[in-house]
Amino acid sequence: MRIHFKLTLVASIAALSGLTYAQEQVVKIGHVAPVSGAIAHLGKDNENGARLAVEELNAKGISIGGKKIKFELLAEDDAADPKQGTAAAQKLVDAKVSGVVGHLNSGTTIPASKIYSDAGIPQISPSATNPKYTRQGYPTAFRVVADDVHLGGTLGRYAVKELKGKSIAVIDDRTAYGQGVAEEFEKAVKAAGGNLVGHEFTTDKATDFMPILTTIKGKKPDIVFFGGMDAVGGPMLKQMKSLGIAAKFMGGDGICTTELAKLAGDAMADGQVICAEAGGVDGALKKGMDDFGVKYKKRFNDDVKLYAPYVYDAVNVMVDAMQRAKSTDPTKYLPELSKTAGYKGVTGTIAFDAKGDIKNGALTLYTYKAGKRDQIAVVR
Repeated sequence: MRIHFKLTLVASIAALSGLTYAQEQVVKIGHVAPVSGAIAHLGKDNENGARLAVEELNAKGISIGGKKIKFELLAEDDAADPKQGTAAAQKLVDAKVSGVVGHLNSGTTIPASKIYSDAGIPQISPSATNPKYTRQGYPTAFRVVADDVHLGGTLGRYAVKELKGKSIAVIDDRTAYGQGVAEEFEKAVKAAGGNLVGHEFTTDKATDFMPILTTIKGKKPDIVFFGGMDAVGGPMLKQMKSLGIAAKFMGGDGICTTELAKLAGDAMADGQVICAEAGGVDGALKKGMDDFGVKYKKRFNDDVKLYAPYVYDAVNVMVDAMQRAKSTDPTKYLPELSKTAGYKGVTGTIAFDAKGDIKNGALTLYTYKAGKRDQIAVVR
C-alpha cells in the first residue's frame, strides 16, 4: 500500500510538472544587425540591447493570454549587406518568430521589410532612418527613431543658420542611409539659402579618400558633410587633416558614435565635428537613459555605443502590444502595436503614426571635446 502511494505521488508530481512545462510557451523574437564587418561594434551594441530586454522580461515571468511566456532571442548577422539581410529575414520567418527588431542599416532594413510584410510579421527598426522604409505601405513596418527628412533637414539648417557655413561640400557613401541623409541635408541647405560647392561619392568599404578630398579642398569649403558611418568617417577625418582641410565635419547618426573619436585619433579637433543622433532625451527623462547605461555596463562590461537603448525599447514595445492583445500571434497583436501611444521607454515616450513612424521624434545634436561626445541640444 505504501509503495503504491509513493508511486501515485511520484506520478502526480510528474504529471503536474509536465502540465506546468506544457503551459510555458516559448516565443521567439528575431534581431538582425551587422555583427561582422566594419560596423560590427554598432551591430553588437544593438544585439546587446535586445538581449538585455529579453533577459529582463524572462526574469519578470511574463504571462500572456493565461500562459507563462519564455522569450527566446534569435540573433542574426546581416553584415550590413542587403543580400545577407534578406537571407537573415527569410531565416527568421522560417523559424516562425513572433516579431523582429532590426535591421540596423536602412540598406538592409528596406529589402528585408517586404519579406516580413509578406509573412505578416511585425518589424520594428531601432535605427533605420531612410524615409522609404515606412513609406512602402507595409502595415508591419515601424521605427522608434526620427527619419532622414528630420535628421538631414535639421543638420542642413544648422549648418547655414548656426554655423554660418558659406561654402558647403557633401560626400555620401551611396548606401540607402548615406545617400538619403545627404540628400535631405542638401535640400535643407538650399532652402536656408546656403551655398553648396560640390557633392562627391565614396563607398561604405572605401579606405582611400584622397582623390575626392583633393577635389573638395580646391573648393575651399568651411563645412564638409558626410553621409555614412563612423568606420569611414574616422579615417576620412585623418585624411582631411593630412591635406590641411580644417573645415567643420558634419554627419548624421552613422558617425555620431562614441567610437568616432577613436577612429579619427588626433585628427579630430575640439568642436570640429557636429553630428546628430536620431532620438535623445533631456530634462527629467535623462535619468532613465543614464540608468540604462549603468545596467548595460554592468551586464556587458562595455559602454553603450549608439542604439542599444532604442533596441531595448523596441523589444519592450512589441511585448507590451502582445500583452494588450493577450496574444503572441502576430496577426492578433499587430493591430495593438500600431495603436501604441504613450509608452514610457528609456528613450522617451513612444507612439506611432499611421505610417509606423515614431511621433514627435527627437534628435540630439553633438560635438566632440577632448575625444568625448558633448551634447549641444535635443531638438524636435
